[in-house]
Amino acid sequence: MENIASPVSEVFINNDAIEWQPLALTLVEYPKGDLFGKFLALMSLAPFGIGAGFVTLILFRRDLHTIAFFFGTLVNELLNIILKHLICEARPLSRGHLYNEYGMPSSHAQFIWFFTIYVLYFFAIRLHHINNNSIISALWRIIIVGSCFIMALIVSFGRVYLHYHTTAQVVVGGVVGLIFATIWFTVVHRVLTPLFPQLVTLKLCEMLMIRDTTLIPNVLWFEYTTTRQEARARGRKMAALKPIQ
Repeated sequence: MENIASPVSEVFINNDAIEWQPLALTLVEYPKGDLFGKFLALMSLAPFGIGAGFVTLILFRRDLHTIAFFFGTLVNELLNIILKHLICEARPLSRGHLYNEYGMPSSHAQFIWFFTIYVLYFFAIRLHHINNNSIISALWRIIIVGSCFIMALIVSFGRVYLHYHTTAQVVVGGVVGLIFATIWFTVVHRVLTPLFPQLVTLKLCEMLMIRDTTLIPNVLWFEYTTTRQEARARGRKMAALKPIQ
């Protein structure tokens, strides 16, 4: 009887000839037993958490400035890819078996410093007109901006400690992120923000419920007070409509 190989068996037979390549975007390694290295490896996932946060904010708040900020991070990543293929500098030799892509500049460092510097500009320039100058408000600004800087330093140090990049690759990535954050914030603040009131009147923006909160000093407080007032008004209305027993 003729031996006919099934497609499934052919896949298993040829499986040894397949060269498997890890997805470099998510693969993070650290020395076994090194708790500090494990912490740095976990912190290197911060850009993915920030990206997930952007998507969540855009879906639930649909604010034009948040969308512009997120678009800037995408352009920043594209810039990093272009620079890597122009410079063509390899990663440290210890990572040669994992990565076929270039290492100059570090994409993690470029991303995290772009995000941090943009947040700094946002609080220092975009929110400077807030009338609430209480100690609590100032303390929250210091905590948020300070946390971003600490996170940026930890992520940058971790890329060198875990041998994913050289010190020069991380420094250059951070500098590029800082410069592009300055350029992008200037474009958003000076060029795009004045156009937001006209953009939100477009039919597409109305269909997607995209809004502009530029002129609202404290969005969180505004949404909190508006929601509370609406809830109370509806509560009084429901009480008035309730039949008397």
